[in-house]
Amino acid sequence: MRLVIATCSVDYQGRLNAHLPTADRLLMVKADGSVSIHADDRAYKPLNWMSPPCQLHEEEGRWVVTNQRGETLTITIEAVHADHYADLGIDPGLEKDGVEAHLQELLAARPDVLAEGLRLVTREFPTDIGPVDLLCRDADGGAVAVEIKRRAEIDGVEQLARYLERLDLDGRLRPVRGILAAQHIKPQARVLAAARGITCVEIDYERLRGESEGDLTLF
Repeated sequence: MRLVIATCSVDYQGRLNAHLPTADRLLMVKADGSVSIHADDRAYKPLNWMSPPCQLHEEEGRWVVTNQRGETLTITIEAVHADHYADLGIDPGLEKDGVEAHLQELLAARPDVLAEGLRLVTREFPTDIGPVDLLCRDADGGAVAVEIKRRAEIDGVEQLARYLERLDLDGRLRPVRGILAAQHIKPQARVLAAARGITCVEIDYERLRGESEGDLTLF
């Protein structure tokens, strides 16, 4: 990971254009290639970012980040106050709480409750940015990545979208579609999921646990 504190302005060009005026900010470059820009507030949420796969080109006083869709993030740097590298190594991943882990176990045994004809290939299928909860095949043989949450928000959609980008690089799997499964899915997450081509499935955990059947709603 690389952490840079700099006085900079930021311009995004893509599906829409956005501009951040000059200010002191934290620039974060992760080992997966992602680049994000942070202010000293807003908790963990970046002001702007570029998800992998993307390319970072450093020029004198300027960083230009480009992704496969041709979107660009241009960071114009007026002054660098700190530039630090750290090797964090391989992260063991998030340990899911009891309900979420059990929900994954139940859905691995009954993936067909998420979509008719869905069958499990494996749990915790690895990608170079972390494991996707379930890798399945649908009735037509197409690959399906399933991310499971207790409560799904925008971050869950973004996480699954990143996994789909990485999985689509594998010619044996491409094209891969995504399903976000959760006990509750926030409206904003549903809107973003629809824009990303991801299916949302709300699950009645108690019924699935008690009867091994899902009370599901598709959006």
